[in-house]
Amino acid sequence: AASIKGVAGENLRKALDWLPQGRRLITVVTDCDLAGHVAGWPAVDALAFKPVDREGLLDFYARYGFNSLRKELEAELGRAASALPVAAGAAAAEPVAAGDAAPAVASPPLERRYETVFTMDALQAWIARLQAAPLAALDTETDSLDPMHARIVGISFAVQPGEAAYVPTGHDYPGAPDQLPLADVLAALQPWLEDAAAPKVGQNIKYDTHVLANHGITVRGWAHDTLLESYVFEAHRKHSLESLAERHLGRRGLSYEELCGKGVNQIGFSQVDIERATQYSGEDSEMTLQVHQTLFPRVAAVPGLLHVYRDIEMPTSAILQRIERHGVLIDPAVLQAQSHALAERMMQLEQSAYDIAGQPFNLGSPKQIGEILFNKLGLPVKKKTASGAPSTDEEVLQELAADYPLPARILEHRSLAKLKGTYTDKLPLMVNPDTGRV
Repeated sequence: AASIKGVAGENLRKALDWLPQGRRLITVVTDCDLAGHVAGWPAVDALAFKPVDREGLLDFYARYGFNSLRKELEAELGRAASALPVAAGAAAAEPVAAGDAAPAVASPPLERRYETVFTMDALQAWIARLQAAPLAALDTETDSLDPMHARIVGISFAVQPGEAAYVPTGHDYPGAPDQLPLADVLAALQPWLEDAAAPKVGQNIKYDTHVLANHGITVRGWAHDTLLESYVFEAHRKHSLESLAERHLGRRGLSYEELCGKGVNQIGFSQVDIERATQYSGEDSEMTLQVHQTLFPRVAAVPGLLHVYRDIEMPTSAILQRIERHGVLIDPAVLQAQSHALAERMMQLEQSAYDIAGQPFNLGSPKQIGEILFNKLGLPVKKKTASGAPSTDEEVLQELAADYPLPARILEHRSLAKLKGTYTDKLPLMVNPDTGRV
């Protein structure tokens, strides 16, 4: 321990007296009498191996993300199934798809058909299907990820697996075909969108609710949200539609990056070719419907999960959407005045710090602060960083500020800089110009 330098060595030397106890605590006990310590457990000798419940194990692996073990077991089950005789006229089972929650025997792939809607007659035909459907999936394509500012580029919907429609309204690129005016599309869809008796399902419905509200429509009838279903069922997993489709359907759709690119080469959705946009958005709606049909029964099978989803998460999502929509009214002029006052006080603190230190330095630089406090002024070092340098974190500065003026100036300057940069400068920039609220 004496040869180890820095904070690690210091901590090790402090813990030398505790090491025997630590060793005892982490040692695995191999002679514990279960019958004597765990109520209801038999003695070790009475425990016996039982046949493996492979189907239950497969579900366990899928739910908790043991992907390698799941794939090994799926392969084993596939080999066992292929060794069984097949009855005359019966179709051989297909291998399981790669989704974590895919059924043991995959269903034959659907023939998918996604329609691009260019006429009001075609739109009215789909609206009739939406009104008659027991549940319809809805998705909006927009020009922004900010739900309060996003404008619609297109809308898709699906009423059954394998089929969807996409209504382009705002694609703008050389050679783009004529599209239905957005105002006409929304006017036609509004009765269904605002009908509370028309059940709808979406992926992250809060976003689509905001987007349609930007265009004056209050969506009613949201029955399900696949994002929330996934969160309730597997909170530790990813909840994007792409992840849900892979896990629960064993299929992968067209990704946003494949459609629009990424980084400096990324294009807006309005510049995407309508045929490709139809495939992407149609998949979004159709996969949302299919994910719900697969995932919701698993949520509903556990009363506790169903209660959390139906009675807590879904209502909370609606409340959060209303809170976000209403926003908070702020006064930019007052914040600007506060920001100016903070800047003046920070300048005073900087000058005072320079006078105490005998030279100017960057109050935002831990390295320069350390050089001034400990090298030039000789203040006591309270603790060190992992690299062995004197620490200038808030805890150290607060301790030093009780006896020395410069650390107190630095602490006040830090707090004001954070207040100014996080609130008084930033909040006015976040005001929605349409509402005057954040």
